[in-house]
Amino acid sequence: MIEQKEISLPRFNRGFHLITHIIEDQFPSLPEKGILNLFIQHTSAGLTINENADPTVRIDFETVFNKLVPEGARDYIHTFEGLDDMPAHIKSSLVGQSVTIPISNHRLSLGTWQGVYLCEFRNHGGRRRLVITIYS
Repeated sequence: MIEQKEISLPRFNRGFHLITHIIEDQFPSLPEKGILNLFIQHTSAGLTINENADPTVRIDFETVFNKLVPEGARDYIHTFEGLDDMPAHIKSSLVGQSVTIPISNHRLSLGTWQGVYLCEFRNHGGRRRLVITIYS
């Protein structure tokens, strides 16, 4: 069986944000076993799974990504949407647009310290759309 829904996330500031609770709230009753796939329908934001306990991890992610892909580099040609636009596209490709999580015993099978991050790479990215698909 396949279940799918599209949701719109609230606006988030630039940075890495835990959204696991938003995903779990969409499906109060998960199947006994299966797979949940999350896909973000944007080219300047991404999804990843990482540390869910210490918020400084998310701050460090932002710091490292900004060093890897700085704004205002002279080599960028695609600049008409702002200094953060091309770096956001590159960062999105580095992180990726989807994550897949196993479902076991009616729960997401995330590790003890794992959570789903929305990676917002734009200064004013707006509301982001996700497609959530469950295969059971």
